[in-house]
Amino acid sequence: IATLSIEKAQEMIDAGELVGGMLPKIQNCIDAMKKGVNRVHILDGRVPHCLLLEIFTNQGIGTMIEKSIAAWF
Repeated sequence: IATLSIEKAQEMIDAGELVGGMLPKIQNCIDAMKKGVNRVHILDGRVPHCLLLEIFTNQGIGTMIEKSIAAWF
């Protein structure tokens, strides 16, 4: 999954679609956004240059979770 809204991430948790190691990662991302972070990226640190590939390519290589745009204002 390339991008998720915070609302969709919570829906996936509630529906039991996120399990195993992804569940605490997504929950921590949601917690961070509730405390003021606008966007988070989940990356596989085993991939060389993963941060650069996520930020400087159009398709990225991880999952970005963000607040809805309306929540930024």
